[in-house]
Amino acid sequence: MVAGQEGAEKLYKITSRNKPRLPMTRKAIILGAAGRDFHNFNVHFRGNREYRVVAFTAAQIPYISNRKYPPIASGRRYPRGIPIYDEQRLEELIRENDVDDVFFSYSDVSHEHVMHLASKAMAAGASFHLLGPKDTMIRSKKTVIAVVATRTGAGKSTISRYVSSILKSAGKRPIIVRHPMPYGSLNTLVQRFERYQDLERYRVTVEEREEFEQHIDAGTVVYAGIDYSKILKMAEKEGDIIVWDGGNNDFPFYQPDLSICVADPFRLHDILSSYPGEVNFRSADVIVINKVNASSAEEVQKVVEMARAQNPRALIVKTSSEARLDKPQLVEGKKVLVIEDGPTVTHGGLSEAAGAFISRRYGATLVDPRDQATGTIREAYMKFPHIGPVLPALGYSQQQLCDLETTIKKISCDAIVLGTPCDLSRIIKIKQPIARVWFEARELEGQKLREKLNKILRQKTK
Repeated sequence: MVAGQEGAEKLYKITSRNKPRLPMTRKAIILGAAGRDFHNFNVHFRGNREYRVVAFTAAQIPYISNRKYPPIASGRRYPRGIPIYDEQRLEELIRENDVDDVFFSYSDVSHEHVMHLASKAMAAGASFHLLGPKDTMIRSKKTVIAVVATRTGAGKSTISRYVSSILKSAGKRPIIVRHPMPYGSLNTLVQRFERYQDLERYRVTVEEREEFEQHIDAGTVVYAGIDYSKILKMAEKEGDIIVWDGGNNDFPFYQPDLSICVADPFRLHDILSSYPGEVNFRSADVIVINKVNASSAEEVQKVVEMARAQNPRALIVKTSSEARLDKPQLVEGKKVLVIEDGPTVTHGGLSEAAGAFISRRYGATLVDPRDQATGTIREAYMKFPHIGPVLPALGYSQQQLCDLETTIKKISCDAIVLGTPCDLSRIIKIKQPIARVWFEARELEGQKLREKLNKILRQKTK
């Protein structure tokens, strides 16, 4: 060892004894869409003194940016709440706030999309991170059955209802805990839905109604909100089993005893190229290949081969998604305006969905609403140019509901086909006759999912 190096090491030891090192607080930004981002903050950052979250960013959903994650949720370290900015300002925010770390925290995007954001963050000087299940999943005292998907529109809501019906037939009381969608209000930590009046009490958006209404129709209580630790405690008191009803293609907030991933044969490319849908596909205990009745045998077989190659331990279940019209006489051979599930045909990436499919099956002609769209609905078509001759059920604000109502009034057609699970006639005026699409899952090739669920129940009662 040279004399200079030895002297430097002695000096370092002296200064280290005199000045004990303190943990450095790193500045962080959480990229989100009013869901996974808030949960990640609650479980990983709220009391974590290693980080100071300076901002959230918002994407996918309108009317989230330029708001605040409220003090009631952000905790003592953030008494003024945390600002939410548009994601387009990411690089500017990193530089202005000297941000050290960026955490990606939303779903239903391509791997390429994630890495473009990583490149932007690192080009601005920050590190880029993804938080995984060990850092974000909460353990429950009760059995948790999680229903997730490879991509929005795969049919996981239909499978969630099917799972709930199986549990009820086994004498259990399932409680649905729905992935967060706090688009109407950020000030309610826990929401409980049992009746339609609860939807009005919490002033939920159309997208939230799309997920809650059919559970309410089935007599199943639904919880949602912002703080999923508090939600879990309440749900555990009320039910025998927690059914995690996932949003987009996110992985669960709760540690599942059984993870069911719904795969869509119409979106073969998305299965291994979307985030975090691929996580769900690789980690699932059960892979449900849905829409077998509408897919080709070749497409279904390709999903089977993917499952066997990437997750050979998973049980493979095939289901048909049985769609029916409550008033087919209004549609058969008529000119119809199809209103589809909003997320499926916006950030979900499909040009059209079940409403268009079943309308054509009845020989209907689809009236194209795109040239008649008004205000924020017209803006949605511009933002998502892949949308076909259907109308997305968008209602994230009162103004957007008014624009939706105005657009519908301008369309000349014989009937409206509601492909959205939301009964829009409850919240806006629709003068045209309405036919609604209803879905039911049916297992093919036996009752393998039912048998798997019953096996889990038996194991938990031993």
